[in-house]
Formats: sequence, structure tokens, C-alpha cells
Amino acid sequence: MGDENTPDAPVAAELPGGRARPKTGKSEQTRALILETAMRIFQERGYDKTTMRAIATEAGVSVGNAYYYFESKEFLIQGFYDKMTYEHAADARLRMAGKKDFDERLQIALTSWLDCAAPYHEFAAQFFRTAADPTSSLSPFSNESHPARATAVELFREVLTGSELAPKLDSELADLLPDLLWLHLMVVVLYWVFDRTPDTERTREFVRRSTPMAARVINLSRYRVFRPIVRDAKGLIQDFILPTIGKTAKP
Repeated sequence: MGDENTPDAPVAAELPGGRARPKTGKSEQTRALILETAMRIFQERGYDKTTMRAIATEAGVSVGNAYYYFESKEFLIQGFYDKMTYEHAADARLRMAGKKDFDERLQIALTSWLDCAAPYHEFAAQFFRTAADPTSSLSPFSNESHPARATAVELFREVLTGSELAPKLDSELADLLPDLLWLHLMVVVLYWVFDRTPDTERTREFVRRSTPMAARVINLSRYRVFRPIVRDAKGLIQDFILPTIGKTAKP
């Protein structure tokens, strides 16, 4: 048995981006402690002014142990993405329970994200500077971001399949919609990052006004007169949008 600063066992595998995969309850607790400590310090001091050594000291672990779970400070943000996405999905599912209206379910899912992300808004712009780089592993479109993205896309699949609209849609379009709804969330996130209104009210208003529009467009797609447009849009999505989104972690 190792002490608190010693991993419980050698790394058998890694999560995308060099994140060690916890093998025991103790190692999972240590990883969670490091991540929670990092998020707190980022909020207090800012991302740029925080070092891995400071995070390790605050968490009461060795610097080596911090690097065991997170290859660099950058990958702490990947860990945050994973945690945040999981919490968002769980919260949204609770809020959507019993709701069948697609518009309402979509608005719930987007508003839930804003509520879950609210504590981290002050330093979100610091993350965005790195995430906006298309070569960065922190990009939401990167291979390394696949686990968090897959969780979010699956939530939007449930937004659709749990609604009364799902059986009425073209099946191929319905298969693509979860990815498109995730892209809609990315637009909301971008607006949210730069929103400095109290409680990000402008972003919330953007969600309230844009969601019914998106729902109406999706609803119209089921009518025969719009089928040629739907086919063209589907081709554009398949040929130009989906190929830019990473699917698996780099070896």
C-alpha cells in the first residue's frame, strides 16, 4: 500500500490527453481532489497564474502525483470538461423528466448547461484562448475532447428521442441532429464566454429566443416540400462539418 502521495498501481491505460485512468477508489478520490483543487485555485488566482506545483501543494499531494493524473495544467481543463459535461447531462436529464415537447426539452438542456457552468464563468475566457486554437487538445473539436463531446451528443440524442417530434422526422436527419444540437450548444458557449451581463442574462435570453427558432426549423423538415432542402443540408453536414470533429483519441 502506498501513502497518499503515491499512486496505488502502475498505469495500465490512459484517458485521452495523458490523463491517468484511476484503478481504485483511492486513486479516483486523489484524482478528483487534484481536479477540484485546481478549479478552486483557477477561480481565486486565474488560470495563467496557477502552477501545477501550487495545485499539488494545495491538494496535499506530491507534484509527481499531480503529473501522474494530469500530464500538464492544460489537461486539468480536459478533466474539468469531462466532469462538467457529466454533471450537465445528469442535471438536464432530471429537469427533462416527463417533458415531451421538443422545444422545451432543448431549452432545458441549454439552460442547464448555463446553470452548471455559472461558477466558472469568471475565468472561462482564459480557457477559450487555448481552446480556440484548432491544434489545441482543448479545442471542443479535438480528438482528446471526444469523451466529453460524446457525452454531450448523447444527451442531445435523448433530447430528441424523448420528444414527440422524433418519430416524425426523416430517420437519417434524426441521426445527424444530435451533433447539430451540440454545435448549437457551442454557439451558446461562445456567446457565454464573452457575456458580461449579470448572471449572463444576455446569453440566457439568446437561448430563450433561438431555441424556438431551431425547433421550428427542425419541425418543418418533416414536410415533403422541404425534403430536397433537407437532403442538401444533410449532404453539407456529412461532407463538411462532421469530418472536422475528432472521433477518437490519438494513439
